[in-house]
Amino acid sequence: MPKLYAQGSRKMNVLQPKKETINFILNYSKAMRVLRVGNIQVEVHQN
Repeated sequence: MPKLYAQGSRKMNVLQPKKETINFILNYSKAMRVLRVGNIQVEVHQN
C-alpha cells in the first residue's frame, strides 16, 4: 500500500480551456465582492 501512494502520477492532464472560458471566469471574479457584516462575510455579485 505505501508504494502506491509514494509514486507520483506519471500521467499529466494538460487542460486547454477556450479563451471565452477564461474571460468568463475573470469577469465573474472581477464582479464578485466580499462584504463584512458584523461577524459574517457576504459574497455579492455586482452584475
